[in-house]
Amino acid sequence: MKKLIAQGAESKLFLEKKIVIKNRFRKTYRLKEIDNKLRKFRTKREAKVLEKLQKINFPSPKPVKNNEKDILEMEFIDGNLIKNILEKRNYVKLSKEIGGKIAILHNNNIIHHDLTTSNMILDKEIYFIDFGLSFFSHKIEDKAVDLHLLKEGLESKHPEIWEKCYKAVLESYKNKAKDGNNILKRLKTVESRGRYKGRK
Repeated sequence: MKKLIAQGAESKLFLEKKIVIKNRFRKTYRLKEIDNKLRKFRTKREAKVLEKLQKINFPSPKPVKNNEKDILEMEFIDGNLIKNILEKRNYVKLSKEIGGKIAILHNNNIIHHDLTTSNMILDKEIYFIDFGLSFFSHKIEDKAVDLHLLKEGLESKHPEIWEKCYKAVLESYKNKAKDGNNILKRLKTVESRGRYKGRK
């Protein structure tokens, strides 16, 4: 029996046994043809990202199958959401693990594009989940923006510790990312643009 476990702007997540079924539902405000193409494209792209992650042995849900239209089935990852436990654990150590794993993604030109502690689960190690907005890119700008999104998420959800966490993330990232120095240099530009927008 399927059980609804989450709903976002684009999809509903159901759990059936140990399988998560992601259903991208129709958006009635879009033209039907455009909506169908978008859902199909995003479902196929997410499946490709998950397949690539399995090839590089990255801790993430294993894809089970997809209908190449709007439904993607994947392995259920059981554990604690990082957003619920970060303050209660060794958050610097966890942050270093997060930074190292983002570096692995970027070394393989995978941009998560929704890096928040809500999309990370601690089991024996940290697993990354929800690659619904992810895409492939070798661009330094995209990798810098990915890190900036994580910063915003940490600042918002973990205001007491976000600075120490983010510092640990970047230290670990710099050590493991192939083009770490250039990406962190671009990150400063991205962050300065963010500050400027905030003042307007």
